[in-house]
Amino acid sequence: MKILKIDHLGIAVSSIDEKKNFWTDALGLTFEGTETVEAQKVTTAFLPVGESEVELLESTADDGPVAKYIEKKGEGIQHVAFRVENIDEALEELKAKGIQLIDQTPRQGAGGARIAFLHPKATSGVLVELCERK
Repeated sequence: MKILKIDHLGIAVSSIDEKKNFWTDALGLTFEGTETVEAQKVTTAFLPVGESEVELLESTADDGPVAKYIEKKGEGIQHVAFRVENIDEALEELKAKGIQLIDQTPRQGAGGARIAFLHPKATSGVLVELCERK
């Protein structure tokens, strides 16, 4: 598996509209709009930081994974995403190493990325996302 870089940090927020100002006004990051990923019950907003991004995540449903995260742990860093060269090969390699996965195969994520999550039980409690962008 070839990890290219940290693609983004996913931050769970109760409201993108209310929370984006810290990132734009205080830190000077550029807000590039929002995208809703219905299959994941989430609206996302990306704010570029050099070659990586901050991703704000707002749940679109009370039973969505981001809503459940906020209910359990509060707002904050929800996941770290690593950009990989080939997500299919990366998942096969991790399966062969016995790493517990949430996603056995990639799914469609925000911004046209193919994504898959590793189970936090395999990563010392950190939700890790693999991300492939063409």
